[in-house]
Amino acid sequence: MVVRSLLFAPGNEPRKLAKVGSFGADGIILDLEDSVPPAEKVAARANVTAAARDAGGAGRVYVRVNPISAKTGFSAAHGADDVAAVVAPGVDGLLVPKVESADEVAQVESLIATAERDRGMSEGGLEIVPLIESAAGLWNAWEIARASPRINMLLFGAADFTRDLGIDWSRDESEVAYARSRLVVISRAAGIDPPLDSPWVRLSDDEGLAHSISGARRLGFQGKLCIHPRQVPIVNRGFSSVAPDELVHARRVVEAFAEAESRGSASIVVDGRFVDYPMVEQAKRALELHAMSEGK
Repeated sequence: MVVRSLLFAPGNEPRKLAKVGSFGADGIILDLEDSVPPAEKVAARANVTAAARDAGGAGRVYVRVNPISAKTGFSAAHGADDVAAVVAPGVDGLLVPKVESADEVAQVESLIATAERDRGMSEGGLEIVPLIESAAGLWNAWEIARASPRINMLLFGAADFTRDLGIDWSRDESEVAYARSRLVVISRAAGIDPPLDSPWVRLSDDEGLAHSISGARRLGFQGKLCIHPRQVPIVNRGFSSVAPDELVHARRVVEAFAEAESRGSASIVVDGRFVDYPMVEQAKRALELHAMSEGK
């Protein structure tokens, strides 16, 4: 299943938690980390658990826990207690921030398994979704991606990544091109789904968001994190829209190849372009994305 958009909601704001599933994102993230002040993190756990229980129809439901160990001056090592509190029916997976090693994934996996047993849940059902947000995380992303069968995708956090490197995160995002490409290649090599790109933090700059989406999609990302509801339709459209001429060509490719294959041929020419199995797969994906965009 393609995940184009995941929308955050702060765990200490019940009103936003109640509404986050109504904006059309493919999934939601109930947040216990950076959007929640330190003094409210513990109380936010109950809010998040209740919101997950009531989030029917919201698509995938994730909780972003705090780190297992503090990585910055503003991050608190509440992760273990968060996991114990929020693993419950209704939660599809946990986003683990600032992951830098496979050992951290193993710690989270052990904590989840314990919580699943304690609650009588089937073991192995919850996903682990690592957020890659530092140089160490990017360097070790291959080991991280393969650290647990619970991992189906990686996420990229450009704000923390550029802070870690001490560089500016510019509007054209050229300084994160290497990190983006590396995560796409590692995800493919590890046999997991394509990653999701970092949120766009310039909330009034829709043109910049569209450019960011275009760049991420060209590199191979399947979607993007959203931090405001107004970003969701832009992101969904950007990661599923197919140009009319591409759509027409994709349909011709699929139809012509099916006919050719029935005659014993697996290489043909359609609209002046050579077509074999890889091109047919791309055409089918274009049609699937179009179907998603039609369903919004």
